[in-house]
Amino acid sequence: MSVQSLYTAASGMEAMQTKLDVISNNLANINTTAFKRDRANFEDLLYRNKVYPGILDAQQNPTPTGVSVGMGTRVQSTQKDLRQGTLEQTGRDLDIAIEGAGFLQVIDPSTQNILYTRSGNLDINANGQLVVGSAQTGRVVEPAVTIPQDATAVVINPNGQVLVRQVGQTQLVPLTNLQMVSFINPDGLMKLGENMYQVTDASGQPIQGNPGQNGLGVIRQGSLEKSNVEPVKELIDLITTQRGFELNSQAIQAGDQLLQQIANLRRG
Repeated sequence: MSVQSLYTAASGMEAMQTKLDVISNNLANINTTAFKRDRANFEDLLYRNKVYPGILDAQQNPTPTGVSVGMGTRVQSTQKDLRQGTLEQTGRDLDIAIEGAGFLQVIDPSTQNILYTRSGNLDINANGQLVVGSAQTGRVVEPAVTIPQDATAVVINPNGQVLVRQVGQTQLVPLTNLQMVSFINPDGLMKLGENMYQVTDASGQPIQGNPGQNGLGVIRQGSLEKSNVEPVKELIDLITTQRGFELNSQAIQAGDQLLQQIANLRRG
């Protein structure tokens, strides 16, 4: 009996704890606008090879298999599930949802860096600019969209065109166009919180375009994209994760009991 089994089972418990953290975050953000759930992936660790496969037996023939013992598991990665969330009708003119691929661009006022989001709960700041609605930080949509103070109606078409109706007018007047971006590897974007993503070397550089073109999604005014967290799936994952943690803890208990029996044999 080796103490290795204790460390192997402990690696399983640590991995299950990380998966539990991921599931908890998914469930906590079940009502977060445009939230994309994460999935924990695992990989096995190194193996202790006692007999290598393919060595020659007594008749000088290669053996078909060997003897190896694994040393546990660890979290390989956490992947984003970027599937479309359900669109919820709000009826609010400044609420927009992205139906399909793509992200809006916003400027972070503290760093002046461009960040990316799918959260379309927009508002207008004191300068008349469209910003992502937040009580903490007013991030201006990029390229900037300035709504006239006397605007009585705002219309955002599926292709991103912004039109306004001003006091004394009956016709909608084109103002500008919302721009969107896509990434060759959106899984490589880094989550920053506050519904924001940041570009990384893994994601590649943003590819800018108009909504509805070059694979980009379209804009749906008066709607918000809900999170793509599926409660039933998360609860099933929660149960299997808990059972996996319990089984690994029982393996540690079994290993401890065997070591205790060995110690008792020596004492006897």
